Amino acid sequence: MLKVRIAVLVSGGGTNLQALIDAERAGELKSGELALVVSSRCGAFALQRAEAAGIPAFFAAKEGFEEKLSELLAEYGIELIILAGFLRVLSPEFTAKWPKRIINVHPSLIPSFCGPGCYGLRVHEEVLRRGVKITGATVHYADEVVDGGEIISQKAVRVYKGDTPETLQRRVMERAEWKLLPRAAELVSKKLLKERSRQGA
Repeated sequence: MLKVRIAVLVSGGGTNLQALIDAERAGELKSGELALVVSSRCGAFALQRAEAAGIPAFFAAKEGFEEKLSELLAEYGIELIILAGFLRVLSPEFTAKWPKRIINVHPSLIPSFCGPGCYGLRVHEEVLRRGVKITGATVHYADEVVDGGEIISQKAVRVYKGDTPETLQRRVMERAEWKLLPRAAELVSKKLLKERSRQGA
């Protein structure tokens, strides 16, 4: 069976990328295949994870990033883009070319603690500052509004007394992000396969 070819965009350590790699190996991601990894940061450990898994991996510099990215997406026949700890904001012009074909994982229950400037550890710092008892993660389609696209799935995670931003970040990753993202990748890949089948019929 032909699979949906997936590109994963990263900026850091690549723990969400690793969750996708593990899901593919376990047969949980079966409608899509990880075909490309692109990092916005030179030397990101995520690139090493990709190379270890045999996935073509590239760094694209800030200047001309979207042009280089578009070239790679075309070269590798990509149909779905996953933002996994990716810290650049894609332009409206770029996202408009990929409607319902870009998904992002965000470390909060959108619409709480999201939007411009709210990413990474900052999210968990704000959760603790506000005294929230339940947080979590969201996978959503990415569009021209930062963290504003249609929600695909969410999972709640408890906040405990004595949590630090770091302990909370780890719990949200382990209990929500690493579970939600592979499932969403499979769900969206399956939808795209059905679309392809209807178009070919």
